[in-house]
Amino acid sequence: MVEFIKSPWPWYVVGPIMGLTVPLLLLIGNKHFGISSSLRHVCAIVLPANLKFFNYNWRREVWNLIFVLGVILGAVIATQFMNNGQPVAVGATTHAQLAGYGITDNEYAQLLPASIFGISQIFTWKGVFFLMIGGFMVGFGTRYAGGCTTGHSITGMANLQLPSFIATLCFMAGGFITTVVVIPYLFEWFGK
Repeated sequence: MVEFIKSPWPWYVVGPIMGLTVPLLLLIGNKHFGISSSLRHVCAIVLPANLKFFNYNWRREVWNLIFVLGVILGAVIATQFMNNGQPVAVGATTHAQLAGYGITDNEYAQLLPASIFGISQIFTWKGVFFLMIGGFMVGFGTRYAGGCTTGHSITGMANLQLPSFIATLCFMAGGFITTVVVIPYLFEWFGK
């Protein structure tokens, strides 16, 4: 059983499991699956200011914070204790493109390439751009779109909400443009 859990699961197993969380949450308490709203809940708890945005009953959303803590705990358990020791599987075309960016074969043993996301990169211009500016853009985009990819692409689309279809199309377009245009330009600009 442990070997099965350690191995990658096929999309036709994981997809339905993720999809079934939407009706399950709706059935057990009219809850909506999403992650980004947890930041708002934490801010409402920690900074009880007289701001309308944080003035709501956050106690009703404690389940969401427990869910997010479970995601973090699950990630720690998976990376520390359930790692199968195999390098990250990358297709030949992607491997060649990443090699062109200076990402070496030994970096596939890690979840994220150290030459981009390593601690030594934090205070470089590349690190500032990828980590700080990229993080800001994700946070701003999440707030601007009224939710994250989880909330829109899983819950919203399952509920056939037009704004979620539009947001998901924008997420996908942004991902494609970033992958094909922005990232190659940034690696060229920052040097490999």
